[in-house]
Amino acid sequence: MLNEGTIQTAINSGIATITFFHPQSNSLPGELLRGLATAITNAGNNSLVNVIVLRSGGEKAFCAGASFDELMSINSFDEGRQFFSGFAMVINAIRKAPKFVIARVQGKAVGGGVGLASAADYTLAHESASVKLSELAVGIGPFVVGPAVERKVGTAAFTSLSINATAWQSAAWAREKGLYADVFNTIDELDKAVDELASKLSASSPEAMAALKQVFWKGTEHWDSLLVERAEMSGTLVLSEYTRSAISGFKSGAR
Repeated sequence: MLNEGTIQTAINSGIATITFFHPQSNSLPGELLRGLATAITNAGNNSLVNVIVLRSGGEKAFCAGASFDELMSINSFDEGRQFFSGFAMVINAIRKAPKFVIARVQGKAVGGGVGLASAADYTLAHESASVKLSELAVGIGPFVVGPAVERKVGTAAFTSLSINATAWQSAAWAREKGLYADVFNTIDELDKAVDELASKLSASSPEAMAALKQVFWKGTEHWDSLLVERAEMSGTLVLSEYTRSAISGFKSGAR
């Protein structure tokens, strides 16, 4: 049990399904982030795995982003940098895994959740999977997930999401911008599409897929350092009185 959350990996027919869960709308405390990064790295290095499916537990939110409880507990720059580096570790684990990562997004994605959906190589979603980058609304900014989101949807859409930080954008909008490859009306249809694609990829050439992944991610080799630098930006801002007050307000209201 990781801070009341879990990471589970199941391998079947060359498909590694990694499921993360947290009772608070699948939010991500630091320990869960580090566990998720490790699970992705291990699956990527496992010779029995040809493709990775990333999903979250439950039927509602895909991922509510950073854990507000943990954000409120940060009391130093080092603690802040370490926490936000967890998101950097997950994104970089997806980026460097020599296997395609398919994300199954069954519900709303906020902040870091949008980052996970963006970092995946191929993302399929339910029609309820609206997205929001809420960081600016709490005095931070989508610094760590920003490169992954911008890479997937483009600068204009990333700018819009970042500035209009309290507005939800629909799954249809996310599909139009390229974040989602496809959107489905029912969970059954979503699961069928994920299973069919994963099965096809599992039977494909591992060498060809690994080479394609290197092509797809060309130009991101500096992200190991870039995302840590971005984590330091967030780690500084999270200590401000403005941010602490804003997070407290968010905790008492709807997320």
